[in-house]
Amino acid sequence: MPQVDDLLRYLKEHDGSDLHLAAGLEPRIRAKGHLEPIEGWDTLGQEQLLELLQPIANDRHWAEYEETHDLDFAYGLEGVARFRTNYFYQQNGAAAVFRIIPEEIITLEDLNLPPAVGRLADLTQGLVVVTGPTGSGKSTTLAAIIDKVNREQSKHIVTIEDPVEFVHQNRESVMSHREVGEHTQGFAPALRAAVRQDADVVLVGEMRDMETISMAITAAEMGMLVFGTLHTNGAAKTIDRIIDAFPASEQAQVRISLSESLAAVVSQLLLSRADGKGRVAVNEILLRTQGLPNLIREGNTPMISSVIQSGKSDGMQAMDDALMDLVQQDVINPRDAYLKAMDKSRFEALVPED
Repeated sequence: MPQVDDLLRYLKEHDGSDLHLAAGLEPRIRAKGHLEPIEGWDTLGQEQLLELLQPIANDRHWAEYEETHDLDFAYGLEGVARFRTNYFYQQNGAAAVFRIIPEEIITLEDLNLPPAVGRLADLTQGLVVVTGPTGSGKSTTLAAIIDKVNREQSKHIVTIEDPVEFVHQNRESVMSHREVGEHTQGFAPALRAAVRQDADVVLVGEMRDMETISMAITAAEMGMLVFGTLHTNGAAKTIDRIIDAFPASEQAQVRISLSESLAAVVSQLLLSRADGKGRVAVNEILLRTQGLPNLIREGNTPMISSVIQSGKSDGMQAMDDALMDLVQQDVINPRDAYLKAMDKSRFEALVPED
C-alpha cells in the first residue's frame, strides 16, 4: 500500500479539504480554511517525498512530471475518496497538493444553495458560467446541478475535465466523462466533438482560453446547455473577462453571440462559519432577462448590478446583499464579510474595533 494513502486517510478523518506536501516542510492539511501540520510527521526531504509521490502515478504521468515538473491527475482511494492531484516543483524541490473529492455527490438541498441555482438544471439550452476563486466550491456546485439533471431528466451529459473529478453514475441520463490528455487532446476539441455526440448537456471544467470560450458559446448557440467555470469575481467582471479573451477586432461579434447565448452567471465564495463548524457558500446570481442581451451587446456591464437588483423576485442576488444576509443571520463574521464585500462601507459599522 502506498505510504501516501495514510496521509490521505488522515485528511479524510480530520475533515480536511487539501493535503499539502513539499520538500523542506512537514505534511500539512487544510481544515476549515486553515493549514495545520499532521501529527507524527517530520519535515520531508526531496527523496522521501518523491518516494511518496511516484507509486500512485502511472508511468506516463511520472514521465510527464519528470519532464515538465507539472502534473494533474485524479487518484482514487477505495473506501476513502477521490483526489484531484497536482504535482509541481517549487524553490525547495518537489511538491504536491491533493484536493479531496467526496465519493457521494452532495445534493443541491444539502448544499443549501439558493433555489435559483437549482433551477439552472431545468434549462434546455444556453451558457451558464460558475465563477469564483480557486477553492470556492465551484466544482461541488456544478456536480450538484449535473446530479439533478441526471436524476430527473433523460439527457446525454458530457463532462470535459482535467482531471475528471466527480464521477456520476448513469441514472435517468447517460453520462460520458472525458478527461483531457486521457480521452481528448483539449477542452476545445472535446467541445467541438460534443456536437457530434448528440450531447444535451456539456460541462466544461475550465474555460481557460479563447478557443474553449468560443466553442462553449457556439455550442450554447447550437442548442446545448453548457456549464463552464472561470476564475472571476462577480457577474459583470465575468462578462468582461469573456469578451476580453478575444482580439479587439472580434469583440463586437462575440458580444452579439454572448448576448444570445448567456443564460446565467453564478459567482461563488466560500467563507468560514461564525460558529467554526465548516464553511458556507455565498452566491451572486445573474439570470437572463429581457434587458440583459442589450447591455451585453452595448458593453454596458456597469448596469449589470441594476439588472440583479431589479430581478430579486426571480431569484437574482448581489454578492454584497448575500453577505449581509448571512451576517444578519449570524452565519458568518462581519469582518469576513467586510473583507469580501465590494462596497465595504456597508459593512464597516458592523466590524468590531480591535
